[in-house]
Amino acid sequence: MVDVGELVEQARAGRPRAVARLISLVEGASPQLREVMAALAPLTGGAYVVGLTGSPGVGKSTTTSALVTAYRKAGRRVGVLAVDPSSPFSGGALLGDRVRMSEHASDPGVYIRSMATRGHLGGLAWAAPQAIRVLDAAGCDVILVETVGVGQSEVEIAAQADTSVVLLAPGMGDGIQAAKAGILEIGDVYVVNKADRDGADATARELNHMLGLGESRAPGDWRPPIVKTVAARGEGVDEVVEALDKHRAWMEERGVLATRRATRAAREIETIALTALRARITAPGSSHDLPALARHVTEGTLDPYTAADTLIEGLTGE
Repeated sequence: MVDVGELVEQARAGRPRAVARLISLVEGASPQLREVMAALAPLTGGAYVVGLTGSPGVGKSTTTSALVTAYRKAGRRVGVLAVDPSSPFSGGALLGDRVRMSEHASDPGVYIRSMATRGHLGGLAWAAPQAIRVLDAAGCDVILVETVGVGQSEVEIAAQADTSVVLLAPGMGDGIQAAKAGILEIGDVYVVNKADRDGADATARELNHMLGLGESRAPGDWRPPIVKTVAARGEGVDEVVEALDKHRAWMEERGVLATRRATRAAREIETIALTALRARITAPGSSHDLPALARHVTEGTLDPYTAADTLIEGLTGE
């Protein structure tokens, strides 16, 4: 058992080991997780959460690293949550070393953590909301959440971030992929990276055209900007930061930021509640018998809705 209060104080003081330990408690679903979250709750709400998503190969890690550099120059503390594919053997993050961000490893104002998806679809680990809360409570001004890049299930980042950045690159068919994936509906800022390649202008035009086709905005609504970058050389990164700052100011002015965060909290509560219910349903020795209900449905002696009602009644007593 760890001393949660002391661990939280050390994290607030900027000690990386304490932050790492807290996130490990989150990832491992520690019995002390409730105590950890209760201790962190009054300390959160100050960080600006930016999600970066896009197809594999568009330069998400390079862009994230460049954004870290820009924010550090502005004197902001930065947390990076890099959600990686899971190893099929250990369940751990395959890209856990974060080679592309190694230049920030010795900076005390930057905390970088890789998390495995552990088979969770949508590009985010199930523990990501709690890990974001840890980084928030640890005093990060900006938290960059880089998703795994799994293509058409990337839309989940919009549920976890204050601002969602969608990265595309020329020559990858990303315009068509964007329309298929539904990411045209979730992006707040669009970045065409590797803009020194042929086709960058065409990609930006195509993206702008598709955004216009799907547009149903009232006057004063946010119009997602399209920024061209060469993240490997740091070109256009300041413009991305400017776009992010403008979006945050727009959200704060109209109350959108508070609404998004409330929606995020509601989804997190729902996920925790459903996880707890699922554990009770499958727990051995439960007062209800899920396998027996399943057999009745298979045999046709019970319909699935009645079986579900029976299951709920066994759980709630109602």
